[in-house]
Amino acid sequence: MIEFGPQLIGQVEKTLGALLESVLRDSNISEREWVTLRIAAQNTNGPAGLSAVVSDRARFADAEQIIGGLAEKGLLDGDALTMRGREFLEQTGARISRLTAPIWGGLPTADVEAATRVLNEVLDRGRVVASSAESS
Repeated sequence: MIEFGPQLIGQVEKTLGALLESVLRDSNISEREWVTLRIAAQNTNGPAGLSAVVSDRARFADAEQIIGGLAEKGLLDGDALTMRGREFLEQTGARISRLTAPIWGGLPTADVEAATRVLNEVLDRGRVVASSAESS
């Protein structure tokens, strides 16, 4: 068993990333584009715009290029998902849910709640450290 920390989180991320790549393989959409579409779907861009939110949340320096590519593919119009983009997210999300159901199924609710709290705290702290490192 791997202790909680960067190695465990990294291995989980790599494993889930490989599963995502297997779903996206035939779609002509990269993992970075998928993340950008998911952020666009959350519709929390506000006045900053999608590019700024993607740059901040996903740490993609090339957010504008990713957004432009998604617009060329007909999945985004400006900062908003197109109907085709929404359908792609819905269908692909359903495929991901089916594939990963055995991973999440049956986990004790209290453990899931604790993991959610801890991982969100790690994420918040990581963002603070990343912002500090960028301004140094």
